[in-house]
Amino acid sequence: MKHPILKGDTSTCMKKYFILILFFCLSQQAEAQFKNILLDPGSSDSLSIPVGIAINPANEQNIVATAFDFVYHTINGGLSWSKLKFISQSQFMFDTELTVDLKGNFYQSYVDATDSVGSFDRIVIQQSTDEGTTWGERTFMDADILKDQRHQQIALDGKGNLYASWTQFDSYGSDRQDCQSGVFFGKSSNGKRWSKITQISQMAGDCGMNMMNASMPAVTSDGAKVFVAWSRMGKIFFDRSFDEGKTWLTNDLPIAERAGSWPLEIPDIKQYSGIPVLVCDNVKKGRLNGALYLVWADQRNGVHDTDIWFMRSMNFGDSWTPPMRVNNDGKGKHQFLPQVTVDSKTGILYIAYSDRRNYSDQQTDLYLAFSTDGGSSFKNVKISEKPFQGNAFFSGSSISASNGVITPIWTSNENGRTSVWTAVIKHEELDRSK
Repeated sequence: MKHPILKGDTSTCMKKYFILILFFCLSQQAEAQFKNILLDPGSSDSLSIPVGIAINPANEQNIVATAFDFVYHTINGGLSWSKLKFISQSQFMFDTELTVDLKGNFYQSYVDATDSVGSFDRIVIQQSTDEGTTWGERTFMDADILKDQRHQQIALDGKGNLYASWTQFDSYGSDRQDCQSGVFFGKSSNGKRWSKITQISQMAGDCGMNMMNASMPAVTSDGAKVFVAWSRMGKIFFDRSFDEGKTWLTNDLPIAERAGSWPLEIPDIKQYSGIPVLVCDNVKKGRLNGALYLVWADQRNGVHDTDIWFMRSMNFGDSWTPPMRVNNDGKGKHQFLPQVTVDSKTGILYIAYSDRRNYSDQQTDLYLAFSTDGGSSFKNVKISEKPFQGNAFFSGSSISASNGVITPIWTSNENGRTSVWTAVIKHEELDRSK
């Protein structure tokens, strides 16, 4: 008895069979078409591993990533990577942050401890001028070393000036009623010498559940206008300076609700607060030049439904669009840990975030939402080839984009080992995806 697939004309049936197989392969490729690159198989460390990534805008073939106390470096667009030990001269690196200026100088910032007690009391900057291969001597912000410095973030203008904001605590985690936290700001022309440190928040937070939480700076390309956003007690606050950071508003402006408890109740995740991420569109002669984009996660739709939200301001923070939901799935799933970048040459907005829409447990995918119209609409694409697990503190992700090249970075925790992953994506690949 003949097999049904061979009944009739054999050549015709084989052609149909080949076309069926080809269609199946193409459909599978459409679902998982972005090659995931393993940068580091990881360690047994179960704590949070901050990651960072930056594309050299002067040479998109040069990409630098950081995780643990290592630097991962490519000069051929991600075809091959070198793993370098980051020489920090510190045993207590924490809250690491990576950024790059328009000339291709990379900056690594982190908080450090001056003693073995582990009180993170100073913010450190190190610079690389050779595509991330070697890193210079440590320099320090002139912050109060008698207090805790945490959650620093760095922004760069078009001239290479650095703008930093962070939270300072009398004593991090203390439940003393008189313990206070505030948002601070500093500026540097080269990462070596810093301006006088300024407290920009008017209200005081405590050092526990009502702390000033994780500020984020943004700056216009000329450096004249500087903006900072942070969250506290269920609200997102905003401050700005129109004189390069010398003077600031006399009031902290509440611009959005950050609904949900602190930390947000996400299964298997601890201490995630839905912190706001703020960026500025600095595309030269772009129609949205100077636009501010604010992204965060919250639970306004319930504790079983964490979502990513977006707002835009076209007048430097005077007014904002209503919150817009970025993730396009149904209700009842968790999306969290958004990271945002704007391609400084194309103006396209990219948001990387962790997403559990496809699972009923704690398995997670990395998704990328992108907008070609300044955030009026978004398209969502799955980036990770296979689901990953986070650890209790969930290390999160980062993202960079330049001239149509997009590089997210994320971590996965499996069997107690935290691994580091990336992908090098061309924008046209996103346009062709489902």
